[in-house]
This record gives sequence, structure tokens and C-alpha cells, in this order.
Amino acid sequence: MMQESNSPNRFGVRRRLDQFGIGIAGLCVLHCIAAVVLVSGLGLGGHFLLSPEIHRIGLALALIIAAVAIGWGALKHRRAAPFVLAMMGLTFMGGALAMPHGEKEFLLTIIGVSLVSVGHLLNLRLKPAV
Repeated sequence: MMQESNSPNRFGVRRRLDQFGIGIAGLCVLHCIAAVVLVSGLGLGGHFLLSPEIHRIGLALALIIAAVAIGWGALKHRRAAPFVLAMMGLTFMGGALAMPHGEKEFLLTIIGVSLVSVGHLLNLRLKPAV
């Protein structure tokens, strides 16, 4: 039986996916802050920044990237913590979609994005199991 190698290239792809996931989480936070500042403070950009499609697309991207990167990592390092944190975060993000725009949506989104980011960070730091 042939074992799958832990080639640097395969590890590099997972690493890049985790980094991309963290980057998307950062963009999500910036989007949330911009929405609060621009829409609430200045009354600008509400049609774009508060669009439900942006939130659905963001959650779909986060879900796909987390499933691949963190799922792949869980198979390699055999630790559940990154997966559990990311899934909790995605659940909070999904819950935010069900809320009307406002403080509760903002809070659920920030909590969710933070948990997904921590899941990606842990996934990056854990070494493959032997």
C-alpha cells in the first residue's frame, strides 16, 4: 500500500489556502467596519455595503476555503481544534445572515470571522501527524 507523501508543494497549497482564508476574514472585518462608518455616519454606500449578496458570497467563500484548508489540515495533523473553531465561526456567520442589519448582525459576524481566523491560524501552526 502506497502512503501519500507530505510533499512541500501539497503543504504549500494548504498553507496558502489558510492564509487566503485569514485574508478574506480580514476583508470581512473591514467591510463590516466600513458599512458601519459609511452607512451610519455618512449615509453612503448602503445599497452596496449592506447588500445581502455580498454576505452570502462571503460566507460561501469562507465555507469552501475552510472546508478545503481546515479539512485537509485535520486529516494531516489529526487535531480537531481548528475544525471545531472554524465550524463554530461559520455558524456565527450564518446566524448573522438571518439577522437584520445592525449591532447584533455586526457582533455575530465579527465573532464568527474571528473564530474562523483562529481556526486557520491553528491549522497553519500544527504539524502533520506521523
